[in-house]
Amino acid sequence: MKFDRIIYNGIVITVNPDFEIIEDGLVCIKDGVIQSVEVRNKDISQYRAVDFVDANGGIVMPGLINAHVHLPMSLFRGLADDLPLGQWLNDYIFPAEQKHISPETVQIGTLLSCVEMILSGTTACCDGYFYEDDVAQAVFETGLRAVTAQGVIDYPAPGVPEPVRNVETAVEFVKKWKNRSPLITPSIFCHSLYTCSADTLKKAKQAADSLDVRFQIHVAETKGEADQAREAHSMSPVKYLDSLGIINDNTLISHAVWVDDEDIEVLANRNARIAHCPESNMKLASGVAPVPNMIQPDVIQKGITVGLGTDGCASNNNLDLFEEMDSAAKLHKVFKSDPTVMDAKTVVKMATIEGAKAIGIGDLTGSLEPGKQADIIIIDINKPHLTPMYHPESHLVYAVHGSDVSDVFVSGKALMRNYKPVCLDVDDIMEQAVAVGLAVQRNHQ
Repeated sequence: MKFDRIIYNGIVITVNPDFEIIEDGLVCIKDGVIQSVEVRNKDISQYRAVDFVDANGGIVMPGLINAHVHLPMSLFRGLADDLPLGQWLNDYIFPAEQKHISPETVQIGTLLSCVEMILSGTTACCDGYFYEDDVAQAVFETGLRAVTAQGVIDYPAPGVPEPVRNVETAVEFVKKWKNRSPLITPSIFCHSLYTCSADTLKKAKQAADSLDVRFQIHVAETKGEADQAREAHSMSPVKYLDSLGIINDNTLISHAVWVDDEDIEVLANRNARIAHCPESNMKLASGVAPVPNMIQPDVIQKGITVGLGTDGCASNNNLDLFEEMDSAAKLHKVFKSDPTVMDAKTVVKMATIEGAKAIGIGDLTGSLEPGKQADIIIIDINKPHLTPMYHPESHLVYAVHGSDVSDVFVSGKALMRNYKPVCLDVDDIMEQAVAVGLAVQRNHQ
């Protein structure tokens, strides 16, 4: 067979079920699909392909999966820092969104975030926001893979001035994008149980299940939210949502910080998925999600699928998943006083295959295996901070930065080669984002 592309001369970290690492491997691609992942056993000239990509001894691995992000919010990066979540949202973010979020600005913010993700090795993400049709179109144009969700909230919102139409608008979005592109998977995103009524939550969840798409929601992000749920419903946020029939294997719960062992058991038994956002949780002082307890099979009968997310740039303040991996590993070690928890392999899986499973695309991407989409990145290790290298998976978590990614492919298509995005005008996108930022600054000084 003549392949479309062969990536060779690299250390291939497959993230397959055995977490196989091939010291001198090659990945063969045809029609956007991985055909083989193998040891190079002959001179590269004896292989047949249209294009040969020399990894120069670097790491070849699955593209990273950002399991929770709000793409347009890159426009609000640094707008309001060092504040508790409630004040941050109500005094700064919600007013800024009301005044400055439009189809045009959503597209600009999305493109800005996509550029940042491409440059730092993310090939797929799970987004939730408003004007999601414009978000999905912008992501599609970049060539990235994404689960994109129309936001639902019981207040006037950008693009949905009449809350009575919130679920209807989300359903229209899903129907428009379902099966429209293999790169875009539509979804429905209820903001939280404190911004959505029980009726809204049930209607949105029923719609998501009937359309067979992911239902996303922020849950137990802060102690205040958990306390409020107990006061209003005499149960935890997780148990309250479960009482409404919200939690099942098609539910993606973001944050899950203030959950106890009983909540974790509910989540595990319902086969819910979790998006863990440690840096955002730390920055907003929301707390530390008990992720080690969620993923250890000896703690509960069945482990929970947990992916890794950055959250939006307004609360992180970047989309570099390599930084997120480092933070996730170290945060839980110090919090548990145990250097063995959240080991490197576990965290790499969270940023790849577990993240893909969490957002519902694990059959397509998240590992380098024959039959999966060729979503692949190459990491340049010929740098002082990556020398020497004893354990590649350890480097990924504790030493690599997003800026070390040299090449990015999605479905076999090159989105970045030799550190340069292939199809996007980065300077133009940044110029448009600066213009939006100036308008925001004039109104929020």
